[in-house]
Amino acid sequence: MSLDDAVKQGLSALQHAVIEPDARIRERIVQYLLLIAKWNKQYNLTAIRNVEDMLYQHILDSLAAVEYINGPRVIDVGTGAGLPGIPIALVRPHWQVTLAESNQKKAAFLQQVKIEMALENVVVMARRIETAVVDESPNTIISRAYASLGDFIKTTHQLVKPNETRSRWVAMKSSCTQQELDQVVLPYVIEKRIPLIVPGLSAQRELIVIRRMSAAEQPELLEAHQT
Repeated sequence: MSLDDAVKQGLSALQHAVIEPDARIRERIVQYLLLIAKWNKQYNLTAIRNVEDMLYQHILDSLAAVEYINGPRVIDVGTGAGLPGIPIALVRPHWQVTLAESNQKKAAFLQQVKIEMALENVVVMARRIETAVVDESPNTIISRAYASLGDFIKTTHQLVKPNETRSRWVAMKSSCTQQELDQVVLPYVIEKRIPLIVPGLSAQRELIVIRRMSAAEQPELLEAHQT
């Protein structure tokens, strides 16, 4: 089976009405996979060496989350080789996807991908996320294999304006212990946990969706703010 056929089969297996597996998207996914494979040895982007394994463990794994996240402004924290941000940007060309990566080699790779693939809806943020400032609150802050839930919130909370309650933090996890779930404390709450089915993978995957409660939802927070 050719790589294009594998991509076509994988996208169809996702069964997302929100992803159209047209030839142009397939072509760009193949191009991205080949760029990862090309630069992997030099930049140590992923421990996975086989391109078809990258398709299932990276691309389809990333795209399984698409129907559960909101745009048009998405920030992918600790994106590494661009996962899940670049696959999201490929199937959502009208969204703006910011790739936050402090590792300079990986950030250089992301810039190369942006240039070679002419990804006008992608911004590379080559800095530590704790020091990042944005003009508008993102609709979604997403992470994949980035940090614990507590650290995820701690390092990104400044990206969302204080009175903004529509933003969501979405953590992609293989498994999440109760101890880690308990790291989410007020005013942040776990809104939902969504099991994911990724074609070609038997490993457990889920999304942890977190939101910040408004002061009106937490009278004690409002009182503390007024005193």
